[in-house]
Amino acid sequence: MAKKVVAQIKLHVTAGQANPAPPVGPALGQHGVNIMQFCKQFNEQTKDREGLVLPAVISVHEDKSFTFIIKSPPSSILLKRAANLAKASGMSGKETIGKVTRKQVEEIAKLKIKDLNTSDIATAIKIVEGTARSMGIAIEG
Repeated sequence: MAKKVVAQIKLHVTAGQANPAPPVGPALGQHGVNIMQFCKQFNEQTKDREGLVLPAVISVHEDKSFTFIIKSPPSSILLKRAANLAKASGMSGKETIGKVTRKQVEEIAKLKIKDLNTSDIATAIKIVEGTARSMGIAIEG
């Protein structure tokens, strides 16, 4: 029989760098989850993606055990990395601070498609293009 889920926690944690400090510790501690066990498992599963901020959805069960799913990095982080930017534009629409190629946008869309609300690659590309525009990043090609 499946265990009953009593809570779902959504966190953004840097790959390979989960530790009991905030935000991980307090979020898991209030549900009685073994924080160090989560940190070890998360770091083990994400050691090949160092430096990326990854969303994790943690399901806490009645017996205080947990399962978690690691999703793909947010589009904004992937776009900033592709354009070699530290942060997005403060005045999007008026100021363009970087450029990405159509091919880079397609690669990001292919990586993100399983977490987007579409299964069509053309629609996924449009979603990523919209994110780029809202960040002040121009798309070449």
